[in-house]
Amino acid sequence: LSLSGRPLSLSFPMGRTVKKAGKSKSKKGKGTKKADASSSAAAAVASGPAKVWQPGVDALEEGEELQFDPEAYNYLRGFSIGWPCLSFDVVQDQLGLVRSEFPHTLYGVAGTQAEKAPWNYIGVFKLSNINGKKREPIPSSKVDADSDMDSDSSSDEEEEEETNEDIKPILHLKKVAHAGCVNRIRSMTQQPHICATWGDTGHVQVWDFKSFLNSVADSGPVAHKEDDIIHNHVPLKIFNGHKDEGYAIDWSPLVTGRLVSGDCNSCIHLWEPSSSTWDVDTKPFVGHSASVEDLQAYH
Repeated sequence: LSLSGRPLSLSFPMGRTVKKAGKSKSKKGKGTKKADASSSAAAAVASGPAKVWQPGVDALEEGEELQFDPEAYNYLRGFSIGWPCLSFDVVQDQLGLVRSEFPHTLYGVAGTQAEKAPWNYIGVFKLSNINGKKREPIPSSKVDADSDMDSDSSSDEEEEEETNEDIKPILHLKKVAHAGCVNRIRSMTQQPHICATWGDTGHVQVWDFKSFLNSVADSGPVAHKEDDIIHNHVPLKIFNGHKDEGYAIDWSPLVTGRLVSGDCNSCIHLWEPSSSTWDVDTKPFVGHSASVEDLQAYH
């Protein structure tokens, strides 16, 4: 699941290539056969691994443009919950850890970056009926792959047309009002319905989305008009002890409910669970000399 501009994109990847823009023109007349032979030989040599473009390392040459290869994915589709999203997280479910057969179902949460602060919300969603095609990551042999290339490509095109036209994913969405833009959102591993958000207002909030997740889980095959309603929901905890907004936040994978949050003013606060709330240490960790961009909890 990835963020790309405005919509979210769901993909099951299997490469990136750099492609020259435009097509080169071949000369006609004397020596055409020789040119064709040399070009075919060059094509044979160029049949090795495609060049992988590294962001921040490689620069595009004049006339080059990045092209994505749909064949690199078992499934690729974009969807939107309304406003652009700056952060999202996958919510763990009880459908099994190993799911290799289509169709798939996915639960998630995403926070918006709306044009005006009062318009922001958290999207609690279920994406179901995700259909794609399962392919082997590596062909059994290059000879078999080459011999079956034509037949596979034609059958793949037919399958893609059928998938695109007849089998579409179903998005069920519940919107929960959020004060300001959602810089980061994270779902707790042990209790996935508990989520924490970092807002551009400088507040860190903890939410219980169990009722909304149950609602989308029980939804039928058709999305309801209620999906456009923005629900007012009271967070379990609001912490305003940070001196600036931030983006870094993470749940402990070992201690249920333990949370850390870091801000752009170099401070990190530790949250410890206490009955139905959290005790946040008002004295932050101050080892950083600049903005805390990300956190990863291990204990």
